[in-house]
Amino acid sequence: MRETAPGRPVNSAATAAAGVTGRSDAGDALTATVRGLLPSLTPAAARIASLIVEDPAQVARSTISELSALAGTSESSIVRTARALGFAGYPELRLALAASAARQAPRSTLTSGITEADSPAEVIAKLVHTESQAVLETATQLDAEQLAGAVKAVCGGGQLHIAGVGASGLVAQDLQQKLARIGRPCHAHGDSQSALTSAVLLGEGDVFLAVSHSGESRDVLAPLRRAADRGAVTVAITNHPLSTAARLADFVLVSAGRETTFRPGAMASRISQLVVVDCLFVCVAQRTFDTSSHALRVTHEALEGDRKG
Repeated sequence: MRETAPGRPVNSAATAAAGVTGRSDAGDALTATVRGLLPSLTPAAARIASLIVEDPAQVARSTISELSALAGTSESSIVRTARALGFAGYPELRLALAASAARQAPRSTLTSGITEADSPAEVIAKLVHTESQAVLETATQLDAEQLAGAVKAVCGGGQLHIAGVGASGLVAQDLQQKLARIGRPCHAHGDSQSALTSAVLLGEGDVFLAVSHSGESRDVLAPLRRAADRGAVTVAITNHPLSTAARLADFVLVSAGRETTFRPGAMASRISQLVVVDCLFVCVAQRTFDTSSHALRVTHEALEGDRKG
């Protein structure tokens, strides 16, 4: 969807709860959706959303006047926030939070951030828990129709360029390496100048895929905008569905990563972005099964021969 088009609608909590996996854990889906929307919300809505993310059970127990006092905002802001999340009003949001809280296990200390006093065993437990949650929440946020559209574009045969900077650049390189193994030529760019000079040479039938946790990195936004202007199909992998990158892209693949004390946004997003990349890669390999399976077999044999040699 180009930047000039109306904003992309946010998946309702009910849709996210169903997810592509059929999981019934609506709490994970709802809080993951809210977390991704936080940077795009107004200050008043952000205070409400932060309370939902931090303690959904408490919000479920609160009347609209109690939540208004907790968030320091008006009751009308609460209603608007609930509607933005896909509910008719606050009572429906409260009911969904109460139902999900009843299904979930009690909150554990693993949900807290890593501290300087944590032992190596505690670091392992907290990181594994956080990254497992990121994978599960990504499953609830990744839209199957958006994924299918991106897969069709990638299989189209035109040029494919992937851009990402920093930790997102590692994800871009991972996708490039995977696609190369199945015979899909593509280029991964880890700097803005390389991405920009490639983007301005694209046209209809080509694809530009941007990887950005925030969706606001200028290093990928500039080439993404140029690629869109040139008529290329644009895809964004981002944690924030209302970000600039999401508004620019034809297809948006939403990941879910949680920041903690020692895991800034870029690091927190890496695992969930790799899940999205794997889903994209496998679907492309499925769609091009004959050529992909042949390429995988040939490249595997080449590598095996090289090791034995």
